[in-house]
Amino acid sequence: MKQLQHFLLWPLFFTCQLIALALVSWHLLAQFHFAYPAGYTLLNLDQHIAEYAPQNRYKQQFESTTPADHWRLFGEITDAVQNSGKGLGDIRYPLPSGQTTPLMHEAEVVHLQDVANLIDVFYATGVSCLFMWLGLIALTYWQRLVPPASKHILLGFLAATLVIALAIVLIGPTAVFYWLHVQVFPEGHQWFFYYEESLMTTLMKAPDIFAFIALLLVALLITLWSASVYGLNKLLQSRR
Repeated sequence: MKQLQHFLLWPLFFTCQLIALALVSWHLLAQFHFAYPAGYTLLNLDQHIAEYAPQNRYKQQFESTTPADHWRLFGEITDAVQNSGKGLGDIRYPLPSGQTTPLMHEAEVVHLQDVANLIDVFYATGVSCLFMWLGLIALTYWQRLVPPASKHILLGFLAATLVIALAIVLIGPTAVFYWLHVQVFPEGHQWFFYYEESLMTTLMKAPDIFAFIALLLVALLITLWSASVYGLNKLLQSRR
């Protein structure tokens, strides 16, 4: 029974916990549009937009938009990809004339629809893992099972996080970013856009904004993981 716990139960338990809490972290940050205004300031996106918006081959006069417009547009993109891509083609920015025009051309909309589809899969997987995790919590509580020591769990989690982070640094964040895109997006769908051909990419200063979001996600995930490990150990100890 102990071997079953060691090699099956607890690895499954903590894997479900990790994926479930990753989903919770993502969902919470999505409600605040991943703190885009903070990233906007930190990454000097106003200067980046001012430099590249006038060079765009497909869209004009985006340089006349304001930071408030940029925050709104990023928020609308976030809301759309969180909602299975609904409304992506309706995102528009104002022109100096008072009219509005679509932010993205077709290839950008297709790419963000692919992102939305991927997020839908993530939500389905995360929710499934959440229910499995809750079921395993109930099982361990009912069976009075003894989990690994909290410090071992936390140290293992932090060590794994550091190893992954070190590997990304050694390989190169940009190389990892591109490799992941090749693996997860449909063949033949454009996912790389030069700043001069995509206001979406200019608005985000991709991939810089994704590094900022990743740091937020990791920080929140570590916080939730640590709190949950501590709380679960207290719960199971009280049962014993």
